[in-house]
Amino acid sequence: MTFDLIKKLALGFMVATAAVIAVPAAPAYAAEAQQVDTTNPYTMMKVLADNVFQDLRNTTPPMTTEKARAIITKDLLPYIDNKYSSFKVIGTNLKHTTKEEREAFTVSFTNYIIATYADALKKYTNQTIKVQDPEPVTDKITSVKVTISAPGAEDVEVIFKMRLNPKTGTWKAYDMVAEGISLLSAKQSELSGMIRDKGITEVCRILDKHVADTMKN
Repeated sequence: MTFDLIKKLALGFMVATAAVIAVPAAPAYAAEAQQVDTTNPYTMMKVLADNVFQDLRNTTPPMTTEKARAIITKDLLPYIDNKYSSFKVIGTNLKHTTKEEREAFTVSFTNYIIATYADALKKYTNQTIKVQDPEPVTDKITSVKVTISAPGAEDVEVIFKMRLNPKTGTWKAYDMVAEGISLLSAKQSELSGMIRDKGITEVCRILDKHVADTMKN
């Protein structure tokens, strides 16, 4: 697993979502997942990371696309602010879209990202991760640093941006910064122009085709 792919895996924390997706049931694992406390962004990220890598280690080889998608769906989707992330990608085109188009894009964008990170998960070997120690949280936005290590390679540090929902008192991830680059901003740059030039419906079709092609592998 290259470190480019590790970064893709890390991005999966940011963009995986709770949208309704046709994914197979998660396989049985040797140990139960830890309960996620969404009231603290630091402990939340640590448990999410532990659960993902536990399931990766416990999955019977080979790691197939179906198994990888199941892990993402089981361990990550409920804890990502998918609507916020998707709307940020739409960007300035948002005012020119209908509610139905925005909902359709959220699902298509989510499926596209999940397909990308399912491929990264399939290449997992035996990396380790470390989440920074908790710090006092005084705002509705905070950042959590995660270090990903592999034998014989330099560590990769990624920063997950988290948002607090004041109504529920729970945190969700919405962005990831790697090497100073916001990957949410990068995806916005990549797709926002396509939405402007081709229309959001056509971009959804392009994303859906990509996902369908990956499911054939």
